[in-house]
Amino acid sequence: MYELKTEACFDSAHFLTDYYGRCENLHGHRWRMVVYIAQEELHAEGTMRDMVLDFGIFKREVRTLAGELDHTFLVEDGSLKPQIAAALEAEGFSLTWLPFRTTAENLARYVCERLRARELPVTCVEMYETPNNCAIYRSGVRLEA
Repeated sequence: MYELKTEACFDSAHFLTDYYGRCENLHGHRWRMVVYIAQEELHAEGTMRDMVLDFGIFKREVRTLAGELDHTFLVEDGSLKPQIAAALEAEGFSLTWLPFRTTAENLARYVCERLRARELPVTCVEMYETPNNCAIYRSGVRLEA
């Protein structure tokens, strides 16, 4: 198995709905996402011969996604009253609506799925919300309960 990894960072705000603690309040993170891709065999021919993937392509895709999330307010669908959302948008704030609670675990899965949709063979995403704490999502890995 051959594996590559790259990483990118982005800054964004969020809060956790239905949570009773400090994270129920609006706050921000310097998110660090570490993305792993893997293949059993290297490309056999062409410009990517003897590579999993060109690092330039890999880095560009990961950084493009990080750029989409950078300096935006990550908002779970339905978590803000419509008038609050409208007021924030009227003030020019960037809101990124997501169909899930904006936990590090869900963001790791979201990044994995978005990059896999771009045909990258992503196997794992580590999503750090602090330098010492991260959530890890492994694509296609099933654990016994």
